[in-house]
Amino acid sequence: MDTTTVLFVGAPLAGIAIALADVPDPVFAQAMVGPGAAVDPERGPLTVVSPIAGTLVKLKPHAFVVAGTDGRGVLVHLGIDTVNLDGAGFDLLAAEGARLSAGTPVVRWNPAEIEARGLSPVCPVIALDATAVAVCSVAAGAIEPGRTLFQWVARA
Repeated sequence: MDTTTVLFVGAPLAGIAIALADVPDPVFAQAMVGPGAAVDPERGPLTVVSPIAGTLVKLKPHAFVVAGTDGRGVLVHLGIDTVNLDGAGFDLLAAEGARLSAGTPVVRWNPAEIEARGLSPVCPVIALDATAVAVCSVAAGAIEPGRTLFQWVARA
């Protein structure tokens, strides 16, 4: 029996939803990490929230991965090349291994400070280990945290 499940992946922060192809980094723009979308965040202090319910399986200051109960993982990457900041400007609000609801705060940061350092604050949100056709209904324009950024369709 063919079963289809849809995972609604929420925006992890407020801003403008953009296509992954518009991310100013070829690895993300060419979907080498996986398909998804991105958010050009509002400037000023922001709290980044979990895009899905699940377990916080990986947490770095600039990025985190949440795995849902069905095993699907979503990567949230805060800015481009922000790994080089060695955590400066990021406040962790959760711990690796924590069970999260969609919308649970994970990191606090200020995209304006990242931009002032000459880096892009654009945040890719990636469906890990997904095929390009599995991601659909990608949002565009202004988006608030928790609103659907894209849908991830899986067939069993």
